[in-house]
Amino acid sequence: MDERIYSKNIIEFVTVGAEYCAFLERTPELERDEFIDKIIKILPLLYLKATLLSPEEPEEETYPERFVTEGMYEGIRMSIESLLGEDDSYLEVFQNDMKYSEEPLAASISEGLADIYQDLKDFISTYRLGNEPQMLEALYICYENFVSYWGQQLVNVLRALHNVKYSPNDNDDEDDDDHCDCGHHHHHYREDSGSHYTDIFGHQQGDDDIFDKLNDDED
Repeated sequence: MDERIYSKNIIEFVTVGAEYCAFLERTPELERDEFIDKIIKILPLLYLKATLLSPEEPEEETYPERFVTEGMYEGIRMSIESLLGEDDSYLEVFQNDMKYSEEPLAASISEGLADIYQDLKDFISTYRLGNEPQMLEALYICYENFVSYWGQQLVNVLRALHNVKYSPNDNDDEDDDDHCDCGHHHHHYREDSGSHYTDIFGHQQGDDDIFDKLNDDED
């Protein structure tokens, strides 16, 4: 057994990669919020596991088989695009074409995730065949593509997904928050609420309660 393809770091990368691919294949079954919540957890883990790889360049080129067809790629991409709707598109500055443009370029979350899927699915499918020379070659190709392409795609898409998940909804009641000239969104105490806060047990506490507790601690 060749330790270069069965090390702990590689097995963990294969495990996370397989989970990523299986998850994207289930996209048509998922609700939008469920998809976003899960994918923003998988992507950082996948990135971490990829950075822990250090595959050696194979001595012989074996040209591993490609498993992802154009139809499979489009199926993944379109199912994600359909789920995200208008949130699928975002502006990106980390693209090679940016050197020819002064403005951010439009990018697609679904396309980025499908690109990552294509490389990982090809690698994992080869890995499962058990042919060690081909496994070594597939691992090296997948890692090189991570360094040169899909690693950047991953972090770009993760930023866009973070924005989709955590940006305030336009329909939120703005009366609940105050806005200041700095452009940031802040929560402020209302004048009619008094100087109160809620402790970790859900109880309302006033300033006097805080100072009483501090004095008790000093005693």
